[in-house]
Amino acid sequence: MRKTDKKIDNQLRVILTEVCEIALKEIDGFQWLTHLVNYSHFPKSLKIVCVFDTNETLADFMSTSSHTKLMSLIQKKLNEVGVKVKNVSDHIAYDTEENCERQHNGKWAERLA
Repeated sequence: MRKTDKKIDNQLRVILTEVCEIALKEIDGFQWLTHLVNYSHFPKSLKIVCVFDTNETLADFMSTSSHTKLMSLIQKKLNEVGVKVKNVSDHIAYDTEENCERQHNGKWAERLA
């Protein structure tokens, strides 16, 4: 990883930690988030994965305006560090602990690979 990539990754980690802390307080069933990126194709390759506890709470979240608020928050935080993406929803994925447990025996490293 180049020095500039490390700087960007640190900035992403900081802003996404802020998003995570807000989401933990405000969104039922939200557990954590992470990001995946190939810096050779940044920011196009950026993927933010938001993880919920169950499929039911994720479905409830997606059926309300909360998912729009979360997308707006992520977009705002990315803008704060100068990361410009055309459509933030293309860079956000949702998953659940329930699905990971069922399909990958709870091994997130395998699931995200």
